[in-house]
Amino acid sequence: MTLTIDKTVFAPLDAEGRLTHAIIKEEISPGRFGFRGELALKFQQTMADEKRPPELSAWQVFVTAREGEPAFELFMCYMLSFEYLSIMLDVVGHLFKPGGKYFIYSNNQDLLQKYRITINGVLFYCLPIGEATAYNEFLELLFIDKNDIKKLNTAGKMEYIVNEAMKFDADWEEISYEEGIKRMGPVRNPNENRPV
Repeated sequence: MTLTIDKTVFAPLDAEGRLTHAIIKEEISPGRFGFRGELALKFQQTMADEKRPPELSAWQVFVTAREGEPAFELFMCYMLSFEYLSIMLDVVGHLFKPGGKYFIYSNNQDLLQKYRITINGVLFYCLPIGEATAYNEFLELLFIDKNDIKKLNTAGKMEYIVNEAMKFDADWEEISYEEGIKRMGPVRNPNENRPV
């Protein structure tokens, strides 16, 4: 039987309209549900029945959870500013657990620095983003060659990446969230230097 979203921790997020721009939102292997898309963190006020885009979202989200489990198994996203991590934790902090694999790419983290931050017993790998997408940077981090996965379908690619990510470990500098805020630079315009 196919695993449906209502049997996963994604169900309330879906009901609240937080899972947007889905590339994939389905069971990717028996008992494992995957979502790729955007996660709405803050909604704009809506007038009457008009639908407005979220005020703030985590982008390029790549996340999985197992059936019946109370937390995300793996989570990766891109945020414009490192400080949005606290907003994200206000919204979905209960869905992160010690032992999960969580990766946060942010636009204003020093390009030469990678660090680990533990919040409420949960470890986050915090990375800067260069010119590539978070997805491509993630593949690079995990030493996955695109040729290894190009013949797989979207669910198969996701499954392959998750299995590699679950083995990931790094002894990067461990700092506090507050220290991360001190170290972050200004938000760079993600569209500068791009051809029109």
